[in-house]
Amino acid sequence: MIRDTLRASIRLGRVVPGLVLVEAPLAQLFGTSRVPVRQALNLLHEEGLICRFEGRGYLVNPHNAQVEVLRTPLTRQLLGLEPEEQLIDTRPLGERAYDDLLHNVGTFMVFGHYRLDEQLAADHLNVSRSVVREALMRLRDRGLVEKEPYGQWLAGPLTAQSVIDDYELRSVLEPQALRQSAPGLEREVLQDMLVRIDLAQRSRLSPDRATVEQIEHDLHVECLAGLRNQKMAALIRQCQSQMNIGRILHDALKRSLDDAMLVEHRRVIEALLAGKTDEAVDALGQHLASARERTLQRLKVLSVLPEPAKPPYLIRLS
Repeated sequence: MIRDTLRASIRLGRVVPGLVLVEAPLAQLFGTSRVPVRQALNLLHEEGLICRFEGRGYLVNPHNAQVEVLRTPLTRQLLGLEPEEQLIDTRPLGERAYDDLLHNVGTFMVFGHYRLDEQLAADHLNVSRSVVREALMRLRDRGLVEKEPYGQWLAGPLTAQSVIDDYELRSVLEPQALRQSAPGLEREVLQDMLVRIDLAQRSRLSPDRATVEQIEHDLHVECLAGLRNQKMAALIRQCQSQMNIGRILHDALKRSLDDAMLVEHRRVIEALLAGKTDEAVDALGQHLASARERTLQRLKVLSVLPEPAKPPYLIRLS
């Protein structure tokens, strides 16, 4: 990853020829030890993009020309990197594979019925099949994929009827889960949730999807975390796949349609802060009923949007 990042910047001319690349400051920029930086520099040297010279480090010199040595503290700007760009993905391979599969399964299940090929996924993600299989089992626990008796992993389709069925279950289970969890919710945690809603509502711009997803997580995951019945908790998680629809629509249309959701969430959180559990439970039930109708409307919008480019491990069945 270090090699690829530096190679792209050098080839695109973002890095001044003659700039001296040294292991220690590069390791600090990338948040790694010197060993992978040293290996990356060796690879770039073999490609002829950098060269050795009499001093310490390497010179950026992709054209093997006479260059003036520029020895200066290395910064993201000098290397042509975005100020906030995450240079190295330090998550474990299993988490990266899971996040990729979660994103793509959640995106494409609204566009049709797909088979997931373990080997193609392993090749695409550069991990073993066992890592992919473990990630798929986690997705199965969330109700996003299923495994056929003869071994195929399947995802989708997310239909209007499945949305109605899932919300019917959620409207029964989530209010009861909130009733059980409410006594254990800390006031400070609830206040933080309310602050996030306040900031989203006061913003002049529509809240970004990450903010909306966090607010959804606050109510539908954190507020229900005290549920003692783990079978019930697992069933709730399996029925929450419709929350992907908002993210997909936001990504497609570059806007959020969640103003009503923020108002409804506020009612639940404010009731919990006031110690009015019955009122919070009723507000959650009303929110789920309204959310079902919004989700069905969003599903209609998605039906006319073009299907995005899919990864090679998803094979469309219908």
